[in-house]
Amino acid sequence: MRAVQVTRFGGPEVLVTTELPDPVAGAGQVVVDVSAAEVLFLDTQLRSGSLREYFTVHPPYVPGTGVAGTVSAVGEKVDPGWLGRRVVAGTAEEGEYAGGGCAERAAAPVSEAYAIPDELDLPEALAGLHDGLMALSLAEKAVLRPGERVLVSAAAGSLGVWLVQLAHAAGAHVIGAARGERKLRHVREMGADVAVDYSEPDWAERVREATGGAGVDVVFDGAGGQLGRAALGVTTDGGRFFSYGAASGAVADLDAHEVERRRVVLRGVEDEIAPGDWRRLADQALSDLATGRIRPVIGQALPLERAADAHAAMAARDVIGKTLLLT
Repeated sequence: MRAVQVTRFGGPEVLVTTELPDPVAGAGQVVVDVSAAEVLFLDTQLRSGSLREYFTVHPPYVPGTGVAGTVSAVGEKVDPGWLGRRVVAGTAEEGEYAGGGCAERAAAPVSEAYAIPDELDLPEALAGLHDGLMALSLAEKAVLRPGERVLVSAAAGSLGVWLVQLAHAAGAHVIGAARGERKLRHVREMGADVAVDYSEPDWAERVREATGGAGVDVVFDGAGGQLGRAALGVTTDGGRFFSYGAASGAVADLDAHEVERRRVVLRGVEDEIAPGDWRRLADQALSDLATGRIRPVIGQALPLERAADAHAAMAARDVIGKTLLLT
């Protein structure tokens, strides 16, 4: 089968399309004939050699943790009824990174396979796998209330577009922070009441102005780094701050004394989704896409052989929403 491999740590050029043996379904696994594989920003960071303190990956490896396709084989202890079903599937158990998705076929635990509603196309369904269930988990933990002021950073990313829509649906006053007018326009289309460009030095002050000087009640920080620290500065005392991303290169390093002094409720990347919630949230995400409650945003969908181009576009911050590789 054709597959993409990371041959060594480095730039997008280290991604090479090659031929590898077909995967075999082990006990508790299914094999999926892949129609689309998702590319997460995490994949670009791991390929570059970053985040090795959190994830153990060694080249050569096949990147990609999520696929959409049709089940073509099942392993021991798996119901044969899965055969022929359209699914989205994660290639690893909860919270791990196993790779293997960027290929014509991929093995996945059946516990991480989710049936796709008939109303959804395979590529669209991938928007609900990791980004959808994570966004729903964050929104549940935040307990969003009508009228609250919510800031979403990296709001044009594949997870950010979910959070903007969920916060809007909850009746919140949504402020989306992104980079460049093209992304800001899209953030407004997703339901943000205000969109600010966080490449401008006064962006945090513009957020505060948009709240009448009060600051925001909830922050969903997918940017991290200095942008995350600035977002803490516009969070109200007693507000809720969710630090889950590192689009700027690092997770926000927040001043613990400031967080405690201002009674900010801080939830970080270490706050995992409870194992029993994964299937519920994934099924809910797929349902939300199928019913139109959430609009799937596919920013780029490229052939498998153009994996390097996909990674380069993501690194250049050129993509809005989801990036997919098609087989």
